[in-house]
Amino acid sequence: MSTLHDSADAAMDREDHPEIREGVRRICADFPGSYWRDLDARDAYPSDFVEAMTRAGYLAALIPEAYGGAGLPLRAAGVVLEEIHASGCNASATHAQMYTMGTVLRHGSVQQKERYLPEIAAGRLRLQAFGVSEPSTGTDTTRLKTRAVRDGDHYVIDGQKIWTSRALYSDLMLLLARTTPLEQVQRRTEGLSVFLVDMREAVGHGMTIRPIATMINHNTTEVFFDGLRIPASSLIGEEGRGLRYIMDGMNSERILVSHESLGDARWFIRTAVDYARQRVVFNRPIGQNQGIQFPLARAYAQHQAADLMVRHAAAMFEAGLPCGEQANLSKLLSAEAAWEAAEACVQTHGGFAYAREYDVERKWREARVQRTAPISTNLILAYIGEHVLGLPRSY
Repeated sequence: MSTLHDSADAAMDREDHPEIREGVRRICADFPGSYWRDLDARDAYPSDFVEAMTRAGYLAALIPEAYGGAGLPLRAAGVVLEEIHASGCNASATHAQMYTMGTVLRHGSVQQKERYLPEIAAGRLRLQAFGVSEPSTGTDTTRLKTRAVRDGDHYVIDGQKIWTSRALYSDLMLLLARTTPLEQVQRRTEGLSVFLVDMREAVGHGMTIRPIATMINHNTTEVFFDGLRIPASSLIGEEGRGLRYIMDGMNSERILVSHESLGDARWFIRTAVDYARQRVVFNRPIGQNQGIQFPLARAYAQHQAADLMVRHAAAMFEAGLPCGEQANLSKLLSAEAAWEAAEACVQTHGGFAYAREYDVERKWREARVQRTAPISTNLILAYIGEHVLGLPRSY
């Protein structure tokens, strides 16, 4: 007879794409908490983990078969990320390889797609760096100051990007820069362009990368451009339409990253329930106390609701239906569910939650970032207020 815990864990799994889930779990089993704690202590990049996921083909999940990828639906790719996090690992070093190539796939030239996508699918090229945010503009992307000026057969890049994760471990960067000054465009969303920058050639020739020390090991950096010359063929699509190209991939990114939060919530709930059943204080397991039960039960309920929304958003995306509302709700609800589960897990473990060997404090730190990036919960609420509820624009 199965226990309530076994039933709850099975319900949280809801095994669609079981072969993918099992394959990811097998890989993650080779990378236990000690592996991630060691990386954390050294601010190191999980090269072995990335290589293992690449060899298995999971990072090419969304690249069409014509270019050497798996050609899987968005939900299947999301399941990969979910299982990574549910296993106690972290997908931050791998997820951009999945979705950043989408801009090239949807808007790149035939030559760009044929040149880069097979190499990315095979893992011979890494496209993990995404240069958008800047120190002085934050999420006000339309006012970014990095400039790309056409000079014959080249563009000359000057400016700075921040929070560009994995830049030190990527071969290519997707870069958003202004090609027409803000004061010369009719709409502030115009005049921005996207470039695919070969960082192997750029570093030391106008591009400088500096690591940023943070509370989580996300290998994030700031990138400086000082007269960097790149071929005009680096431009993706039409000049001036870059923001549209970037926004075109936002729904898929938000749905994918939401799966990571679902995985985090599963890990926290399972870890806390196991501990609560085993930890005995005052001659009884602490899981017998409603002060422990209720937060975990609420976290489970929140996870279930978020999981349904994420599945719904992924289905709408695959059907080609407008899904901005569902993608944003998925990101909001899943990040909140992971955070509430993290809090319940910390409270359940008490002082032991702060002991690194339990991995709770590491996962707690990692889960918190989902409420800030790649989009903050406040911006999602602003989107819902304006575009769903019809309230006046708040910013």
